[in-house]
Amino acid sequence: MSEMQTKLHVKDDVMVVENIQDCTPYLERAKALHNEGIHGSTDFKHAAELPKVAIESYINRHGITFAQWMADPVHIKRMLNDPDLKGFRVWPGRV
Repeated sequence: MSEMQTKLHVKDDVMVVENIQDCTPYLERAKALHNEGIHGSTDFKHAAELPKVAIESYINRHGITFAQWMADPVHIKRMLNDPDLKGFRVWPGRV
């Protein structure tokens, strides 16, 4: 999958970190798995292929750490059910 690129910008003594990632491979893989019916098992669904930048964007918007995102299933559930992230879904059911 596509790796993230990090760019640093400095303006007026403020440094901004910008992470960029081509999400096309994630979208294509999720679509292919979905179309082939590779949704995981009855007990363990393959819900999505989420790129790093999508997760990073979510944790930044919600003011949480990656560890908090991983520890609280509510955050992952919100992302999986977010219509804006539908393209990354493999299994179409509601989580």
